[in-house]
Amino acid sequence: MLDVAVIEEPAAAEAALDPMRSRVLAALAEPGSAAMLAVRLELPRQKVNYHLKELERHGLVELVEERRKGNVTERVYRATAASYVISPSALAAVSPDPSRSPDQLSARWLLALGARLVQEVGALLSGAARARQRVATFGIDAEVRFASAADRAAFADELARAVAALVGRYHDEAAPGGRRNRVVVGLHQIPEPPAGAPASPTGPPSEAGEARPYAPAPVPAPAPVPAPAPEAGQDDRP
Repeated sequence: MLDVAVIEEPAAAEAALDPMRSRVLAALAEPGSAAMLAVRLELPRQKVNYHLKELERHGLVELVEERRKGNVTERVYRATAASYVISPSALAAVSPDPSRSPDQLSARWLLALGARLVQEVGALLSGAARARQRVATFGIDAEVRFASAADRAAFADELARAVAALVGRYHDEAAPGGRRNRVVVGLHQIPEPPAGAPASPTGPPSEAGEARPYAPAPVPAPAPVPAPAPEAGQDDRP
């Protein structure tokens, strides 16, 4: 079972978003048969069987075992991932496009960058799974508490300069066999959690605002990052 899987097909997204199938999918974090799920979810077995077949058809659950019980074969299923992300590619023509109205101080543009990140990394993961390869990515997640709006602006400016300097140093348009990578940097406020919920989904920050690396990819953002060189001014620009 994967930690996270990306849903790219509209029909698979529709299947996953169906309330009943969503419950079945969540229950299959642990392997189970239609009979077992019917008990867990307090639903008729025939209804569970129908939803299982639809989820299997869209690659959201997989058969892990067949058990023979007398004249009956019990099929045991499991979800293909612990959690799922729906790619903007499932929305086709209405998916966000950051190149449409770039604005480094716009929260909506930041959202469009995040959507493109999900779409591109999702496509990479799908291709890598078919080729039985790994995807080379790098991510950093950190929390920082600013004393003032001025400090936040200064942080964003320093961050933008640092990223621009690094991109300028390592970008090589003419390198034989070179591969384009996208750098996306984000800075946004953290929403207040509901009452009783943990303060942060990434866990409590260290006293020094320590960065926590993780995989598979970075979060997007609005810091003003100038292009390092005329050659890099294509879609790879942050």
